[in-house]
Amino acid sequence: MTARHYLITGGAGFIGSAIARRLLERGDQLTIVDNLSSGSMQNLPERARFVNADLRDERAFDALADGIDGILHLGAQPSAEISQADPQYTFDTNERGTFLLLQWAARRRIHRVLFASSMAVYGSATGSLGEEAPLEPASVYGLTKLAGELAMSLFERSGGQPTALRMFNVYGPGQNLTNMRQGMVSIYLAFLLRGEPILVKGADDRYRDLIYIDDVVDGWMAALDRPESIGRVYNLGTGVGTTVRTLIDGLIAAAAERRDYPVVCGEPTAGDVHGSMADITRVSAELGWRPRVDVSEGLRRTVAWARQQGTVPLGQ
Repeated sequence: MTARHYLITGGAGFIGSAIARRLLERGDQLTIVDNLSSGSMQNLPERARFVNADLRDERAFDALADGIDGILHLGAQPSAEISQADPQYTFDTNERGTFLLLQWAARRRIHRVLFASSMAVYGSATGSLGEEAPLEPASVYGLTKLAGELAMSLFERSGGQPTALRMFNVYGPGQNLTNMRQGMVSIYLAFLLRGEPILVKGADDRYRDLIYIDDVVDGWMAALDRPESIGRVYNLGTGVGTTVRTLIDGLIAAAAERRDYPVVCGEPTAGDVHGSMADITRVSAELGWRPRVDVSEGLRRTVAWARQQGTVPLGQ
């Protein structure tokens, strides 16, 4: 495959940096743009060109390189909880940033754009959700992701080649263990890292489709490389629902010496949903992608990575 030059927005974040490393491993050239509001310089691959810029600022695009073959757009305010507390910032970041990026891409005649959407577009719907399920976001974050998908559709009608990837609950090595407002696995693991009781916001019978980071990267690569994905929307999940209680039990079994580790259930987060999991029939049939890492193995790998960080002993 011929090497390409890709622009990754949000490439200093958990998912964006994992995708960046995969692209570099296969020989592609990268420009990463990130404002480091939730990403970290430590995540940046050495061989990528980095631009510290905020996509809400039209001047940010002046610093971006020529010769871009495609864009992987992951730059966003990624927390549903923060979106409820600060909707204006979330709209400015997720909507204005996406709109300006697509305008810039159109001017530069960059047609190929992959967009990081979310299971949050489905809102409070439960059960196995296919891409044709009703879209009724229950949070400001989900609303901005749906608006981003609509922007991609408009971009396609003007000659663009977009693909939207609705990611479910992504976890794994590299996740931010200091952000206590985004990422269910990383939040609960952070409590264990600090030896504190695990605070659950809401009922522990809620369930999520937990998908391991390596499988997510595989999904992005499949969509990027297959022309069948142009103009399409895909779920990236496992199709399996894991309850909060099962997740916590798995983390405690992997990370804590005591099995009666304290867990406290508090008030739910506004806009939270009871449960969702992905129907991955479409992405499997059209792109030949399926997840390979189950939750038990994924949690084991994640805890092993956390131990290697060597900052705070796990459990108590």
